[in-house]
Amino acid sequence: MRRERRQPPPARLAPQTAAAGSRRAGRRVGRGGPAPRRGCGGAAAAGGRRRCCCSCCCCWGWATCSPPKAVNKHKPWIETSYHGIITENNDTVILDPPLVALDKDAPVPFAGEICAFKIHGQETPFEAVVLNKTSGEGRLRAKSPIDCELQKEYTFIIQAYDCGSGPGGTNWKKSHKAVVHIQVKDVNEFSPAFKESVYKATVTEGKIYDSILQVEAIDEDCSPQYSQICNYEIVTTDVPFAIDRNGNIRNTEKLNYDKQHQYEIMVTAFDCGQKHATEDVLVRVNVKPVCKPGWQDWNKRIEYKPGSGSIPLFPSIHLETCDGPVSSIHTTIELQTNYIGKGCDRETYSEKSLQKLCGASSGAIDLLPSPSATTNWTAGLLMDNNDMIFKFDGKQGAKIPDGIVPKNLTDQFTITLWMKHGPSPGLRAEKETILCNSDKTEMNRHHYALYVHNCRLVFLLRKDFDQADTFRPAEFHWKLDQICDKEWHYYVVNVEFPVVTLYMDGTTYEPYLVTNDWPIHPSHIAMQLTVGACWQGGEVTKPRFAQYFHGSLASLTIRPGKIESQKVISCLQACKEGLDINSLESLGQGIKYHFNPSQSVLVMEGDDIENINQALRKVSYINSRQFPTAGVRRLKVSSKVQCFGEDVCISIPDIDAYVMVFQANEPKITISGMDHFARPAEQFERGVILLPDIRIVSTVTKTEHPVDSKEHDRANKPVVLEEMLHNLDFCDILVIGAELDPEQECLELDHVELQGKHLDATNSTAGYSIYGVDTMHNYEQVLRQVRYRNWYTSATFDRKFRVKCSELNGRYTSNEFNLEVNILHSSNSNFMDHVSHMIVEPQFLQSVHHPEGSISAVHNSVVPSVATIVIVICVTILIFIITLGVYRIRTAHQHSSGDNEGSKENEMDWDDSALTITVNPMEKYEKPHQTEEESEEEDIEDEEEDTTSAESDESEEEDEEEEEEEEVIVQKGDKQNATRQEQLEWDDSTLPY
Repeated sequence: MRRERRQPPPARLAPQTAAAGSRRAGRRVGRGGPAPRRGCGGAAAAGGRRRCCCSCCCCWGWATCSPPKAVNKHKPWIETSYHGIITENNDTVILDPPLVALDKDAPVPFAGEICAFKIHGQETPFEAVVLNKTSGEGRLRAKSPIDCELQKEYTFIIQAYDCGSGPGGTNWKKSHKAVVHIQVKDVNEFSPAFKESVYKATVTEGKIYDSILQVEAIDEDCSPQYSQICNYEIVTTDVPFAIDRNGNIRNTEKLNYDKQHQYEIMVTAFDCGQKHATEDVLVRVNVKPVCKPGWQDWNKRIEYKPGSGSIPLFPSIHLETCDGPVSSIHTTIELQTNYIGKGCDRETYSEKSLQKLCGASSGAIDLLPSPSATTNWTAGLLMDNNDMIFKFDGKQGAKIPDGIVPKNLTDQFTITLWMKHGPSPGLRAEKETILCNSDKTEMNRHHYALYVHNCRLVFLLRKDFDQADTFRPAEFHWKLDQICDKEWHYYVVNVEFPVVTLYMDGTTYEPYLVTNDWPIHPSHIAMQLTVGACWQGGEVTKPRFAQYFHGSLASLTIRPGKIESQKVISCLQACKEGLDINSLESLGQGIKYHFNPSQSVLVMEGDDIENINQALRKVSYINSRQFPTAGVRRLKVSSKVQCFGEDVCISIPDIDAYVMVFQANEPKITISGMDHFARPAEQFERGVILLPDIRIVSTVTKTEHPVDSKEHDRANKPVVLEEMLHNLDFCDILVIGAELDPEQECLELDHVELQGKHLDATNSTAGYSIYGVDTMHNYEQVLRQVRYRNWYTSATFDRKFRVKCSELNGRYTSNEFNLEVNILHSSNSNFMDHVSHMIVEPQFLQSVHHPEGSISAVHNSVVPSVATIVIVICVTILIFIITLGVYRIRTAHQHSSGDNEGSKENEMDWDDSALTITVNPMEKYEKPHQTEEESEEEDIEDEEEDTTSAESDESEEEDEEEEEEEEVIVQKGDKQNATRQEQLEWDDSTLPY
């Protein structure tokens, strides 16, 4: 049987070889039979010899054959270069041409198969895998997602490897090296972002700009399509601006500084993929006016709180010169306070208190005091109570009573006053009298006067013949602009005859004209001192005022016998507010400055603009008053500039600003202490301290506002009283009721207590007044030493006083502290007199709340009298019981059988046939004479003492019920008391026992 020959497995051929084989096989099939095999088969047929071929198990005609040894003859083949594209964040690479390796050893197993592709390159993020060993197809992929922003392109080497000669992969061969170039395709994953968070620009008003500023955005994508910014857009609507594709912003219309100082617009950006920015950018365009020389960066309103000390007025000011060639600057800062009080914020204490505070000589006489019972000549004048300012309208004058000012002044005296005066009406103005001492009747001679005439201040002083008998200086004239400038000024006329010196606002002025006159002939005509006009007592049909003053006056005083020093004058007129410079030593080089005496005007000069700027920033406002006058203080800054070699230089506009001074917290002054006490009459003869424990405290009310509190809760927050320290200017101890009788009582104070303090005191029958600017502690010390003396106390049982204190001449006043003092009289020999005194003073039996020390004193003086009353009540009850017992013994002898005890009224009927008097046994406060019953009273007295404590409560109630009856008894005189005692004598001669 013929063995059928097995066909070998199909060999893997290259595409060209396989195609050729297919064509040859087709030709053989077309010729009708298989074509003879090349190799061993073909050779055998041709040569008649049989050989084993490599691909068959046996040769024709042979039973068996051995396969030949496998041989890997050819290297794999791939393209020489590849170009690939990979999308960002993906791992698939698209290659052109596709990755395919061929091997001529195909279809030989292993040798004709492709087992691997190997990539050469450091840290190449790609790998190649074989998809089909037989066909040699492969795939290139990324090991991880590719980020285009990190690397856009990759280039590396790739080789193909066959499977070698056998399963072990030995004798493998590799292809030539092929270059692979891969590009990363970008994805639009990033949005545009602007380089700056805010863009700023400044433009000048009235101009059209091609480009004000340029905004710029960037995109982190890697491709030109997505990384480029293709458009910008203004998001804010209705603004006069536009933006182009390059980010240039321009204005579409002229800008006006007065209309709007600043514009804020929002801008966004788009990339070429039309993705817009996640955050828009702010563009701030500031509009500045057309450059105008002047001061910049200052506030019109400056706020000042009391107690703030010194605050800068212009902390950020600077001068804009618009690049002018400035060589020097001259600046004047003026604080205008002429409408505050008397020209500025000064202390509003009384003139006496101020003079004491400034150390002025004593003895000044106030000619324009506040109207009161003792100083009533100013009651009819127009007055501003807050500042003690008197206004004269040309129709008023005041007569100073006789005795206020000495009749004849010495060669030394001082006149001081505040005056505000304007130009006199009319072409030839009349004299306007400030102060005048003239004849009261018959004649019209002026002895001395101070007046204004045609804006000149004139002082007239004419001596009497007994003082001088020669031609002497009589009129002194000063011509000053300030006399008629309608501003407040402080004038002091120091007279050291024949020299007269004027001080105005602390500056000395000598008279420009002095005229002489003869002395006045002596006469016995009385003189009249007047203010605001001059009294014309003679040469007229009816005496009247003449030469009226038009203006305002304040603090007009005369101090006879002494003149004031310039130091005291400066203190009296000193302002408590003004301009100041913080840190004078830090002023720039070359800065000159000058203050006027009141520190209301400051002049600065320098040649460097920056130094002037720094110096002006240090100018501050200061007010040293604890309670300043609230209101507006105007500020004016004027500047002059000089330029280098130019006739025409820049002009600097003035600054008009103001300081707003707030109202200080109003203090509440409280006086406290023992308000009721009693002392024996003997102590009042030596003097009793009225206010041993007086206490003066001042508090201000403040409302707490915690930071975390809500608005609707703040109204309900509790107020807090905070104690504060300040001065007082007077304390008065006033007598309530009838004034003190100087023949028997007075208030006293040792003046040693006033030494070392700015205090003085005056005494009168109406009370005691302590005045002067000093601390509350010093006032307490002085008040605690005031004594009340009464050396005839028999007719006085009590006195009441009232204490009241003030700060700032009555601007802030204390409560009215009332004090009641009772005089305890000692017991007289007549017991009824003592009882009468106790009934007159029932208030000492009441409970009065006092400090501990005073309670013990009151108790010691009151308890003995109360005990006396209790004893009298007990003795009276005892007498009643004894009398009742005697009566019952008598009735027992008269009646053998007892009557009905229910008829108590019949039992009480007296058989007065044997009696000389009728006795009312219920009279409690009458003292019987010694009778024979006293022996029985002594026997029973020990028993009654045990019940005294229990009966005392009942006796106090009986006291209240019988109070009216006691008052009737007191109103009767000693004569009636004696008669009552005679009526109460017992006629016991007829009483049976």
